[in-house]
Amino acid sequence: MKRALQIVAPTVMLALLALPGFISESLAQETHISREGAAWAQEISGSLAAVKNLRVKVDTGSVIVRGGQQQGINYVAHIRFGTTSEEEARRQFEEYKITAYVKGDTAWIVGDWMGRRQPRHCSSEFSVMVPRGMTLVKLETDGGSVDATGVDGHVEAESGGGSIHVDDIGGGVHAETGGGSIDVGTISGEIGLQTGGGAIQVHQANGKIVAETGGGSVVIQSGTQGAVIETGGGSIGVHHCNGPVKASTGGGSIELGDIGGPVDIDTGGGSIRLTSAKGHVHAETGGGGIELYGVPSARAETGAGGITVKLVNTGGERRDSDLETSAGDITVYIAPDVALNVWASVDLGSGHRITSEFPDIHISSTGDWGSKSYSAEGKLNGGGPTLKVHTSSGDICFRHAQ
Repeated sequence: MKRALQIVAPTVMLALLALPGFISESLAQETHISREGAAWAQEISGSLAAVKNLRVKVDTGSVIVRGGQQQGINYVAHIRFGTTSEEEARRQFEEYKITAYVKGDTAWIVGDWMGRRQPRHCSSEFSVMVPRGMTLVKLETDGGSVDATGVDGHVEAESGGGSIHVDDIGGGVHAETGGGSIDVGTISGEIGLQTGGGAIQVHQANGKIVAETGGGSVVIQSGTQGAVIETGGGSIGVHHCNGPVKASTGGGSIELGDIGGPVDIDTGGGSIRLTSAKGHVHAETGGGGIELYGVPSARAETGAGGITVKLVNTGGERRDSDLETSAGDITVYIAPDVALNVWASVDLGSGHRITSEFPDIHISSTGDWGSKSYSAEGKLNGGGPTLKVHTSSGDICFRHAQ
């Protein structure tokens, strides 16, 4: 009879584990308390079965996840209280409850603070080793940092205010923090990033990027499928992106490198600079200068600043161009194979002028010295989309592109 029970018991347990919704607690969980300087620390470690998904949800502390070749999920929770009394430390450890279990196809690691008020001198860190092939890893902490690397599936990271770092993720990333910085390494799949005010940096994105910060800077090194970027007041930089880019800031500068699609740029008062773009460019600033090099067409407007544009034939769609500033010079470089209908004007011509290296652009003036204005018009290479250039007070110059 005893032998029969020994055989049946494991069989029953395996059957229960296979049932939907069955909860399996962490096996072989160990707890160790030790002195660390003037503080006391508790380390809780354990393991869970390998499943498709992982959820880590803690009231406080940082969360670190590393993907590897192991078969199961291993975790270590390190909690530290800055108290000199071991008795007081043990009482505080009992108020931070750590549970780990598997429910269905999801492994859960949960840290709940059960006390009324969390001690000021308290820190905690949750380190989790997972199989690389997990489908979903979702990490949540109310205040600490989040760090996840080496996962083939999708990663979701959320912090009440700490920093977030993700790298080597195969299924896309969604990261959100109340105010910390976000640093992204190499990611496949779509990326959604949001912080209340920290900086955002993306090194290599193999999917579309959506990045938003309340006031920090945003830097993207390389993207393959376009980006939408918004910051309340920080600067924006994109070194390379194969797809379309939309960048907006409340007042910082915007600097873009080589863009493989159309571009939409808006800043409340900073400068704008673009190296090249395959599609039409819309650039607008409340008061900074605008420099657009190697674009097929552009609409550029600044409240007070100069504009420099180089129009080239990129092989993509060409549209009408409109360049306008209230107070500043406008210089337009035009490639030899670009066909245009040109119209230009300077309202306050006294001390300013229109010059051209193209004989087909004809310049005229009206009025006397005190109220003189200039205008110019002509067709290049038989005419094409319209190029309209206007400054209230400044010079306009048309030059050959080198």
